[in-house]
Amino acid sequence: MAQKIVTVYTDDLTGQESEEVQAHSFSLDGVNYEIDLVSENYDRLFDALAPFISSGRKLSRTKGSSRPRGALADGPTAEELRAWARENEYQVNDRGRVPASIREAYEKAH
Repeated sequence: MAQKIVTVYTDDLTGQESEEVQAHSFSLDGVNYEIDLVSENYDRLFDALAPFISSGRKLSRTKGSSRPRGALADGPTAEELRAWARENEYQVNDRGRVPASIREAYEKAH
């Protein structure tokens, strides 16, 4: 039996499918968020936040904020998940969100 895994990149704001979707993170009131957006919607987000960014004070990174993007607070980074997936014969793309099925398989294996 053959298995084919298809990864679809979807803009979280519009639901639009695109190969150009990228993950972006931001924080508000101590809560970290990540959103997958096409460049047009990222520009909209940046434009909306620009007046607040220019008026705000930049803080240094805290101990918990130094993990790479795509990392869960208590889990592996996206890069670590991709490496594990490839070693275990899963197909995974080089960028974008790691599919939940691969995260689940990783958790079961560990």
